[in-house]
Amino acid sequence: MAFEDKIKELLKKRELAKLGGGQKRIDAQHQKGKLTARERLELLLDDGSFEEFDMFVTHRCTEFGLEKKQFYSDGVVTGYGTIDGRVVYVFAQDFTVFGGSLSLAYAEKICKIMDKALKMGAPVIGLNDSGGARIQEGVNSLAGYAEIFQRNIMASGVIPQISGIFGPCAGGAVYSPALTDFSVMTKENSYMFLTGPKVVKTVTGEDVTEQELGGAMTHGTKSGVAHFIADDEREGILLIRKLLSFLPQNNLEEPPLEPCDDPIDRLEDELNTIIPENPNKPYNVKDIIYSVVDNSEFLEVQRTYAPNIVTGFARFNGMSVGIVANQPNYLAGVLDINASRKAARFVRFCDAFNIPLVTFVDVPGFLPGTIQEYGGIIIHGAKLLFAYGEATVPKVTVILRKAYGGAYCVMSSKHLRGDINYAWPMAEIAVMGPKGATEVLRNKEIKAIENEEEKAEFIAKHEAEYVKKFATPYSAAKYGYIDDVIEPRNTRFRVIRALQSLATKKDVNPPKKHTNIPL
Repeated sequence: MAFEDKIKELLKKRELAKLGGGQKRIDAQHQKGKLTARERLELLLDDGSFEEFDMFVTHRCTEFGLEKKQFYSDGVVTGYGTIDGRVVYVFAQDFTVFGGSLSLAYAEKICKIMDKALKMGAPVIGLNDSGGARIQEGVNSLAGYAEIFQRNIMASGVIPQISGIFGPCAGGAVYSPALTDFSVMTKENSYMFLTGPKVVKTVTGEDVTEQELGGAMTHGTKSGVAHFIADDEREGILLIRKLLSFLPQNNLEEPPLEPCDDPIDRLEDELNTIIPENPNKPYNVKDIIYSVVDNSEFLEVQRTYAPNIVTGFARFNGMSVGIVANQPNYLAGVLDINASRKAARFVRFCDAFNIPLVTFVDVPGFLPGTIQEYGGIIIHGAKLLFAYGEATVPKVTVILRKAYGGAYCVMSSKHLRGDINYAWPMAEIAVMGPKGATEVLRNKEIKAIENEEEKAEFIAKHEAEYVKKFATPYSAAKYGYIDDVIEPRNTRFRVIRALQSLATKKDVNPPKKHTNIPL
């Protein structure tokens, strides 16, 4: 065959590979409102940057007549490209080929780019749209999944791993996204579950739809499996690009430093009056976050899950930071099981990838009750405590209002190696709230007063004494547990100066194989 013919053959094979399962299946994908694997990668990566691997791989199965059905790429598109000029390794599952089901050859393609990403110190992004294991391949497909899981585990804390769920993700397939750092789901077409509605009906008798069982809103509000919920795939892909802009390439690099035109000494006068006079009245902590970060830009993580705590990424003078904040306008900002788990995982991610932590505290304590205690609030609360205490990245804490009891300790206190701890003048740092403290400390005296008016006056008087003596920032500042009491409107400047001073911080944990975080 002449060289010219060989080139024509190559080009023809390339065009065939790009068609995946064929035009009819591509049209069917579009009719569902879904993009193809290659269209997704085109949106995700910088123009013209995609370099594909293993375009001509096909499956090796000879069972059930599958040898007669061969498609180039075998249901997954893999390779590397750039996002904002930074290298990333990618795979996109192709639902047009065998419903995106995973074969051994398919798994080997994914494993290859994961191995390369680990060697090169670059993020891995997987776009999932698959019916699960290819049944015809039997245990080989299961082996393929397990090989991927092992690489997810080895890459954890070394390179960022991000999953986009843009279609079905069921059975064993869900474990790979669960092992990655962040997952993005779309409202209409994506779902994740271990066992589908039919199996649920057979085993438990429950009637449930795919969306009710494992849709984006289910995982975004109830389970916490999804970190971001997008209206559609395009928004989901833009979210992935945005997320990466805050992250380093790997655990040995610093996060990207962006140019900043937002003055570091910008004063926000409304912060001086944002905290209500009534200590039981809520406010939105995000108003404070938006006021102090660069250009009011804050990428919130798990926005609809455990909203009593806020987590996300922002910048201070161009520096990427992770923000954790109690949210007083939901459950008074109390810490419960879900909030503790959510914040603990976020703190550990930031620590793994050298992202400084800024914590805004307004927490009345842990949520009481049998549901929380039976659910293991002790263990789950300990996760957050452990995460902060273990973290060696720069940690800046600002106590806005309440910091009571064990929750004060847990929220990046000085005693958990908080580097710079500030408080606003209205901060209340104490073992418990004034009312509860008075009832404990003056219990006998209160019981001895029979007249209800006199009793109320007595309690009010001693509550005021308690507030003056203990529920202030100055009591903690007296012992050096608070480094400074700052004017609220000056918070942005003080946080930035703190982060600048901590840029060369070195903190080392004792040598060990690994920690045993309370799970």
